[in-house]
Amino acid sequence: MSTRSFEIRSGLDHPVIDSDGHWAELFPVLFEYVEEIAGSAVLERFRAGYGHRFHDWYEADAGSRRRNRMRRPSYWGVPTGSDRIASLVPSVFRESLDGWGIDVAVVYPTIGLTLARDVGDRELVNGVIRAYNAMVADLFAPFSDRIIPVGVVSLVEPSDAIEQLEHAHALGLRQVVTGGSIVRTVEADAGWQPDPARRRVYIDGLGLDSPYDYDPVWAKFNELRIPVATHSGSMGWPDRSSPSNFVANHLGHFAQSHHLFARSLLLGGVTQRFPELRFGFLEGGVGWACSLLSDLGEHWEKRNRRFLDSHLKPTNLDRDELRRQLEGYARVQRRYAGKIDDIIAKNLDQLESDITSEELVERDRNSDDFDRVEIGSSDEIASLFRRNFYFGCEADDPMTAVAFDPRMKMHLKPVLGSDISHFDVIDATEVVAEAHELVESGLLTAENFRDFTFSNAVGLFAGMNPDFFAGTIVEEDARRELEALRERDLA
Repeated sequence: MSTRSFEIRSGLDHPVIDSDGHWAELFPVLFEYVEEIAGSAVLERFRAGYGHRFHDWYEADAGSRRRNRMRRPSYWGVPTGSDRIASLVPSVFRESLDGWGIDVAVVYPTIGLTLARDVGDRELVNGVIRAYNAMVADLFAPFSDRIIPVGVVSLVEPSDAIEQLEHAHALGLRQVVTGGSIVRTVEADAGWQPDPARRRVYIDGLGLDSPYDYDPVWAKFNELRIPVATHSGSMGWPDRSSPSNFVANHLGHFAQSHHLFARSLLLGGVTQRFPELRFGFLEGGVGWACSLLSDLGEHWEKRNRRFLDSHLKPTNLDRDELRRQLEGYARVQRRYAGKIDDIIAKNLDQLESDITSEELVERDRNSDDFDRVEIGSSDEIASLFRRNFYFGCEADDPMTAVAFDPRMKMHLKPVLGSDISHFDVIDATEVVAEAHELVESGLLTAENFRDFTFSNAVGLFAGMNPDFFAGTIVEEDARRELEALRERDLA
């Protein structure tokens, strides 16, 4: 099948790796694996819960949806063209890759993406995830020359995550996907609210201020040489709970979740403690990452401990000069008269009243928002960010160019994530061609495109596991690319 994407691929001197395509699982097939591996009781609970997740919204009227802030769920989320068959049938997916201009596809779940987010029934979650991973390992085994299937791991409970990782690895899975943010209930609310569904919630970014120590989980990812790929979003968070508009909830929701996870990892010192661990932030683009990197550097410059002591410590203020100026102004502005002693003694803070400058200094004498990570300059933050993080970008996202633009000096690592099988890819034969339009329009160079569609994917996956592409048609290309990246200290 000759397509524009096929023609573009034919003209390249490097493979094209899709770092985030999807397949559309079939519930009846998954049900069979769940029953075989987890048992009929788990299957029944799974069918009752996951199979009817959206019924409540459709059965409620508009007033009830609004009063209860029932999030408008997704609908009609997969294309109905010929690619739909490929998304459902692994053999057809494999046969379609040439026409799509893709050499090797790293294929992520659809149904499976929801399995890692449940914080309720641990037996159910663990059983279904084991069954799911067995299913993908089994169904995609005949197509390992072109397709690398992705399993699922839940990070809700660290001990469960480690067991799931070990099981997935034992199945031969080279990659898993998880959620980098967990919605948890506020612990203190258990004392007055017996129903967990009615308690306040917060979002755990796992690297900073989590109720759990996730270092054993990161260590297990390292040990098994599996990158941490997160595909979690933020739909349903307080600012993404429109009861009437799916698009309002969906816009930017991956980026919002990734922003939390990335800053939590960096400020929590995870990227420093695990320098070899790679994180893939999928389907959120790279624009948010450019903004976060810039903000982190600027915040460090103005909020590191040395700068605070030199420029922001309350007792540094020349209070004698301030008194002189206030007294002069009070002679013409009566509202200031009679208040100067009170102002200087204990009312110089704009967030709290009746507190002295000395008290402000004492209570935050040792406060340092960067104390979990050793940073000597904003350049070091950028190095940690660039070394560990990779960003899945869809073909039609022009913000990918910002990460490569030498004027912006970001030097981040986007990878092509097609999102094949989902609603934003109506025709999979257009993905590579659409991505190449960034070159044709002058936003990317040919070398940038090579990094985007091949080199960065090698760094993400093979940088941790040199055998990641073993047995695929890109094995030798990936091996040579990995050697080149390591010579340049880029993997």
